[in-house]
Amino acid sequence: YQPAPLSVKTLPDTFVVQISVLYQAPVLYSIVSGDEKGYFFIHPSTGIVKTTKNLNPEDFPITFNVRATDSSDASIFNEVAVNVEVIVENYFSPVFPSALIEERLEENLQATQIVQLKAQDNDTGRNGLLTYGILTGDGLKFRINETTGILYSTVSFDYEEEPTEYQLVIYAEDDGIPEKKRGYCTVVIKITD
Repeated sequence: YQPAPLSVKTLPDTFVVQISVLYQAPVLYSIVSGDEKGYFFIHPSTGIVKTTKNLNPEDFPITFNVRATDSSDASIFNEVAVNVEVIVENYFSPVFPSALIEERLEENLQATQIVQLKAQDNDTGRNGLLTYGILTGDGLKFRINETTGILYSTVSFDYEEEPTEYQLVIYAEDDGIPEKKRGYCTVVIKITD
């Protein structure tokens, strides 16, 4: 069983999952292993699993085993694993140290590294895992490494011919659940003679 992930804010006595068996005689359900910290309770006759207390996300995911036993013959039973995950809320958006960054780029350079952008996200785990991208601006002349945040030029610029200033809006996006959050910064690149 893989029930829907629980929020870190889940209250005690919240429904998690209902275990059922295909069997002619009545059975008794019990949790036999894997729930050493006692987060869950199973109703012996309905198979409904509920939380017993507040959840500490550091203890999860938890896989516990449920046994269904023939109510008149304890030697007849079967077991199934239940895997429960807990979602920590995605509280924070990524933040760049500066909303505006100005960089100079010499003309006639081959494609080159311009600047490394680094945002902060105070969430933990995947909620704080960032990827970078270019939201607006010339995506053909510039690219960003989505993991490192390093911004590169992809072409050589000529100070005499082209615009001598480019404006890019860069985003950092976390991998948050239930929703991803973004932070932004503007990079102004001036081509120098």
